[in-house]
Amino acid sequence: MTNLSSKLQRYQKFFSFMLKYWNSELLRYTSSQAMEETQSEESYDFDHSPEELAEDLKQMGPTYIKLGQLLSTRPDLLPEAYLNELACLQDDAPTIPYEKIHEIVEAELGTRISKAFDEFEEKPLASASIGQVHLAKLRSGKKVVVKIQRPNIQEDFLKDLDTLTEIAAFAVKHSKTAQQYAFNDVLEELRYILLQELDYQKEAANLSKLHRNLQHFKNIKVPKPIADYSTQKVLTMEYIEGVKVTSISPFKKIEENYTPLVEELVKAYLQQILEDGFVHADPHPGNIHLTNDCALALLDAGMTARFSAHLRESILQLLMAVSKTDGDKTAELLQEISEIDEDADLEHFKHILNRLLFESENSKAKDLKTGRLLIQINQVAAQNGIHIPVEINILGKILMNMDQIIAELDPEYELQPAIRHHLKKLMQKKMWEELKPENFFHVLIDLKKLIEQAPSRLNKVSGLLANNDLKLNLEVLDEKQLTQGLQKVANRITLGLILASLIIGAAMLMQVPTSFMIFGYPGLAIILFLLAALGGIILMFNIIFKDR
Repeated sequence: MTNLSSKLQRYQKFFSFMLKYWNSELLRYTSSQAMEETQSEESYDFDHSPEELAEDLKQMGPTYIKLGQLLSTRPDLLPEAYLNELACLQDDAPTIPYEKIHEIVEAELGTRISKAFDEFEEKPLASASIGQVHLAKLRSGKKVVVKIQRPNIQEDFLKDLDTLTEIAAFAVKHSKTAQQYAFNDVLEELRYILLQELDYQKEAANLSKLHRNLQHFKNIKVPKPIADYSTQKVLTMEYIEGVKVTSISPFKKIEENYTPLVEELVKAYLQQILEDGFVHADPHPGNIHLTNDCALALLDAGMTARFSAHLRESILQLLMAVSKTDGDKTAELLQEISEIDEDADLEHFKHILNRLLFESENSKAKDLKTGRLLIQINQVAAQNGIHIPVEINILGKILMNMDQIIAELDPEYELQPAIRHHLKKLMQKKMWEELKPENFFHVLIDLKKLIEQAPSRLNKVSGLLANNDLKLNLEVLDEKQLTQGLQKVANRITLGLILASLIIGAAMLMQVPTSFMIFGYPGLAIILFLLAALGGIILMFNIIFKDR
């Protein structure tokens, strides 16, 4: 009976929310998007403000808060102002009584608190929907923070998700809008995100990885987890003393120059996005603290984003095009990585995109433009039948949170020129790394296979020629052109074999000791490699620009 009552309460909570918004302009806006109308946001008189929607979701509980954060990555569903508000949606939860905290910690660690910790403060440092944080000290004297998961929170999440899944399944079955926007897929993604955040061992692994990736940044700190004091429901990590960037006093902002700190933060995030492919995905002001020694600490690695190597290349080019306000190039890059409807209006998309980039040119950090710009681009794309990968909108959310941090530390900082400057350095670094001989091993393997198979293939071709069995299917036979073509093919094969020999010779000479060095590598090997590279570039130029 209790389970039935609980389930009914969950249904009642959801339908009370839906009744409030059922006849609103907000729902009509979403429906019009599904029907592919071109009506603009300005033509809607929204009767519920973004702040009201965010507050209603907070009142419904942590599951709906996370759902709101996830919906902020869907510009095809909500207007821009609502996306911005939901992207910043945070929760304030009541504190868990210390007696319960004491009980959970001892059960998870399998020992008494007094034995595991020299000190354990009863008053929490912070309390959120998933967990509560307490300051403690290990027996070694090391200060740590202990994050304890709320009791029964996983069960509560799963019950809410099961209720939403049942409703979504019914909606997808009976509503074209629900089918088009795949609400069941949205809930599946929400389930995955929540289960990741509820496993503190995964968060500990995320902290360790971020700490390794960013350890060379002098002014960026990531707390290291204490493995022996961490479980799935308890996470113990280093204590980094500091204050939220939003709590810095105005006098200190006047006295201190935070521009170098901002520069390093931008570099750190560009490295995560473009090189590591593993990003601290929730850099809102509550998760970024200014430490006592004037560094920035990245806290709470429960939410991370991953970008594939192929997508990182596209993002690098995209950010460069956006920072140069090159609308045509930006549109071209987005179309390459997106799914495009048959009736997509590409010219209108390009026109609006150029306008957006022009309006954001030379914006300051206080204008909060960079991340918002990517979300606006995503929304315009969705309205014109272009479905951009969700990772681009996640990137927009990350940059929008970054805008908030930078606006607190240095309101006059120009983020887009800074991104352009750092991107150039990253591109140069990537080019030099790709020119290292060890990066050509996979090319050597392919060339080795080509050389091994070339004799048998040539024998087969010559046998067919000798027996007059070689057949060429040509629509129009031009003997002179055919002869020239065969000669060109033979020349290309010969040149390819010579280049392959130079590369293989260079690779072998890398192992031969010599006093003649170039760039720290054996000189003769580098010369052979550069000759092969030059020959390859010339060959590629002829193939791309001169062949017909």
